[in-house]
Amino acid sequence: MEIRYNGENVLNVPNIISLYRLLMFPVILVLALAGNERWFVILLCINLVSDIIDGQIARRFGLVTRIGAALDNLADMGTYVLALYGIFSFRWAEVRPHAWLLYLFLAIFALSYVVAFIRFGKIPGLHLYAAVAAGYLQGAFFFVLFVWGFQLWFYVLAVGWGVLAYLEKIAVLLLVDDIRPGIKGLYWLWSKQPQSD
Repeated sequence: MEIRYNGENVLNVPNIISLYRLLMFPVILVLALAGNERWFVILLCINLVSDIIDGQIARRFGLVTRIGAALDNLADMGTYVLALYGIFSFRWAEVRPHAWLLYLFLAIFALSYVVAFIRFGKIPGLHLYAAVAAGYLQGAFFFVLFVWGFQLWFYVLAVGWGVLAYLEKIAVLLLVDDIRPGIKGLYWLWSKQPQSD
């Protein structure tokens, strides 16, 4: 079965996985609000792993679509909100002494969405390599935080990399004329620019 939107087949495995992550948002949020840390962590970790899987499948099998990128981005935002809520609810005492770095990341993260909305009027469906790597690192940090406890070096690596990745995302948003799948990062964007004599 094929469902097409803007010339793309949108009914595919990575889009279904992204939709699953989006639909799980209220379920995981209710668990967090109820103080059910164990199931909150289990289901959020499933969302984090499925985030890795959907992107890998989309790229490997040529199933990248604009709607898939937007779905994935919404699911990513939901996952960030849930992870932050979990940190504030269940592990804040450990993170609080180093919260300035988290606040810096959140400000730059939010600014990237403001820039995208001002420039393009929509959520940025970019999946730059640095931002994807930041998501993987932050997901791993979240898992380690809840399983083995707070590790300062890992926190600095994961959140610090996120700061750099989203600064790159802002730069890319300021340089491109359209948000489209397949933009890898500043290096690749600049290497495609025509060289002047």
